[in-house]
Amino acid sequence: MSPRRIRADEDVTGRRERPLRITVDGETVDGVAGQTLAGVLLAAGRPAWRRGPSGAARGVFCGIGVCFDCLVTVGGERDVRACRRRARDGDAVVTQSREAAPDGPRKAHNSPAEEEQ
Repeated sequence: MSPRRIRADEDVTGRRERPLRITVDGETVDGVAGQTLAGVLLAAGRPAWRRGPSGAARGVFCGIGVCFDCLVTVGGERDVRACRRRARDGDAVVTQSREAAPDGPRKAHNSPAEEEQ
C-alpha cells in the first residue's frame, strides 16, 4: 500500500486540515495540525535530521519513542523525541548531532543553528 493524501473535497469523514508552520534550523516547514514533528519533517521530504556518533544520518527508526534516533531541540528543550511530540504552530526546532569529535571521544554538540544563538 502506498501513502497518499486525500483531497478535502473527497474526504467522507469530513476532516478539515488545519495548517501549521514550524521552523527547522531557521527554515520554514509547513505541516498539518495533529502531525508529530517527525511526521512534518518526513512529509517535507526530510528523512534525516540528526547525525549519530559515526556521522551517519538519523531520523525516525522505530516511530514509537523507544530508540531515540529522532531527537531534536524544540524551543530550547534538548532531546525531544520528534516521533512522540505533536507539532505546534510556531515551534522552533533545531537539529542535534552526536558525531565523534575529530580528536576521538564522542560528545554531543549543537547544530550550527544552535551555536549561533
